[in-house]
Amino acid sequence: MHQINDFHMGLFSLKGKNAIVTGGNSGLGQAFATALAKGGANVMAASLVDDDGETKELIEGCNVEYKFIQADITAEGECRRIVEECVNTWGHVDILVNCAGICINIEDVTQFSRKEWDKMISINLTAAFEMIHEVCPYFIKQQSGKIINIGSLFTFLGGQWSPAYAATKHGIAGLSKAMCDELAQWNIQVNTIAPGYFATKLTEKTRSNKEINDKILAHIPANRWGDLYDLMGTCVFLSSEASSYVNGQIITVDGGYLMR
Repeated sequence: MHQINDFHMGLFSLKGKNAIVTGGNSGLGQAFATALAKGGANVMAASLVDDDGETKELIEGCNVEYKFIQADITAEGECRRIVEECVNTWGHVDILVNCAGICINIEDVTQFSRKEWDKMISINLTAAFEMIHEVCPYFIKQQSGKIINIGSLFTFLGGQWSPAYAATKHGIAGLSKAMCDELAQWNIQVNTIAPGYFATKLTEKTRSNKEINDKILAHIPANRWGDLYDLMGTCVFLSSEASSYVNGQIITVDGGYLMR
């Protein structure tokens, strides 16, 4: 049993930890990977898209080690290969951030095909389960581990014109809760970060449309789109010992969007 005097800021440090971030070399994933590196963790980024060197520069600038592994996380055996590569490289794995995901063909449900549905379920939800399944034996053996799944506002909202995306993000919340319920006994924490509207390359088109942009901003009490910087502190907290009693939670980082 810890006492109040046992608390110290070093609990937020990730020094000596090794992390895997799927989709970690671009967008939100790159921000999460960089946050972990700034916290002191070595980072392995896994992605289908080849690394352009930018993430490597960001991570290694934090005086930690970086490794990129090109992988299709929907292919049989690939999630195991990623985890084994991390363990073989650094000896152990401590943190998993399931960030890889897609949202394709926003269109009416009557036009949304089974092929599109299957692809999004496979990448956004099934692969997250597979990654958790592969790190669990290591986490259980060492009696510790941090798993962060990435949801979105569609974890809570209906998701008009994107039934598969909404279904996967609702599913991520359920997966996190189920895994928390099972894994907490081994000191493994499983939580979800649900980002709101963020200024990234993927949202450039939306932000450039004044009518849509104004409508979105009117719904955000903070009256601005999120910067990737805004996500980084939450990731470090949930990856650190400071969050050892935070489990099964969905933490929104949305500027207050859901409150309005």
